Amino acid sequence: MAKVCVITGGGSGMGLEAAKFMPKDRIILLSGRTESKLQKAVAELAALGFEAYEKTCDTSNRESVKALAAYAVSLGKVTTVINSAGLSPAMADPETIVRVNALGTVYMNEEFSKIMKKGGVIVDVASNSAYVLPKFLINKKLYALADHDEEKFVKKIVKKAKLAKGDYQRSGFAYALSKNFVVWYAKKCAFEYGPKGIRVVSLSPGLIATDMGNLEAKDGGMLIGFSAEERMGKPEELGYALATVADERNGYLAGVDVLCDGGSTNGMREFKKKK
Repeated sequence: MAKVCVITGGGSGMGLEAAKFMPKDRIILLSGRTESKLQKAVAELAALGFEAYEKTCDTSNRESVKALAAYAVSLGKVTTVINSAGLSPAMADPETIVRVNALGTVYMNEEFSKIMKKGGVIVDVASNSAYVLPKFLINKKLYALADHDEEKFVKKIVKKAKLAKGDYQRSGFAYALSKNFVVWYAKKCAFEYGPKGIRVVSLSPGLIATDMGNLEAKDGGMLIGFSAEERMGKPEELGYALATVADERNGYLAGVDVLCDGGSTNGMREFKKKK
């Protein structure tokens, strides 16, 4: 049976770049919100020799995710899921960000873990923004609500985000909280799905020169100066990192977050604190 790799947020950016580093014997299923973008991406992969398909999906909607999972199974054995769909602060209000970034991760992990077999891997894309929050703002009891009271979870996260002043700052706060949740949730899932032989790991990019990253460069550009090389990451660099993390030969890499941010988090915390 053919092996299937599902990539959300696969119409462009690091998701599409990750697809290009996949083995050619994998069927690639790209998902996103814009069909025309997905069709263009599939054509690009086909030109490179991949068998690729597209299906629109709103990851913040569980039924949409279920439909994506059902379609993936119809193509073959789902072995790899890279969940890179997400919204940044400049793209949406706090509630929408939380629903897509946080609940979208819940739906993807839950629904795909139901159809995956031993040897499968789920890679959840978080962000180095997950590391900028003071510890007193991180409430894992609040995060646990996502499993049994989604609306209360969203409401409480958004309430925290509203402590910030200014629309962009509120969305930025919601983004950081949502991505901190993704890091925590991926670790949690690693231990829940591990007995089934499904590996779960998260990866946290820094500021990347994608359409989304460029939208954030004005307000998030301060992180560039904290990175080791003082530059943004390239989409292909993150695509390769995602593909490497997802590679079945990396079978012992589970229950952790891979921080792939050019060193900006450590630069900000220690090595470039005065910058």
